[in-house]
Amino acid sequence: MDKLAIAFLASNNGTSFRTVNEAIRANTMNAAAVVLVSNRASSAALAYAEANGIPSFHIPTKDREADADKQLRDILIAYGAEIVVLSGYLKKLGPLTLAAFDGRILNVHPGLLPKYGGLGMYGRRVHQAVLDNRETETGATIHLVDGEYDHGRTVATTTVQIILTITYFRWNDGSWLRNAIFSPISYAAYQ
Repeated sequence: MDKLAIAFLASNNGTSFRTVNEAIRANTMNAAAVVLVSNRASSAALAYAEANGIPSFHIPTKDREADADKQLRDILIAYGAEIVVLSGYLKKLGPLTLAAFDGRILNVHPGLLPKYGGLGMYGRRVHQAVLDNRETETGATIHLVDGEYDHGRTVATTTVQIILTITYFRWNDGSWLRNAIFSPISYAAYQ
């Protein structure tokens, strides 16, 4: 059976890109990471891709969205991508890329959609909003990408319970500080 050719887009660390690539390397996933593209030259995902022998490209998007869209589509096609996975990619995809990979672009979102999605809802912002709203559960959503942020059809969702833990800290003057901590969510897992 042929390996599924997966392309990845990441703006920063590309945590899910790294996780999928590790599964590929461990032969627990019959796929190949064929290319990584980032809109940020300083993206840690670019360095990870280079260190792991995965072709990678920086495509700046600021003030050149149409050109970037064409360049992205052409690279994805040239590398034979069958599906495209957004791993913390913080830009909307253009119409050429969306049309070329219609129904084959997945986003890994670090929250439950639709409640914790949309423009500006990514990474720690999602987790902070969940904590601020004192939710009892959170999770991750994988969805198909369309022309709107965090809008396409949900493919998979997983949830995790949030447990409130109260801790007290004693200051040097003898007073106490009450601190509410939600667990088992670990911010380190989302960095």
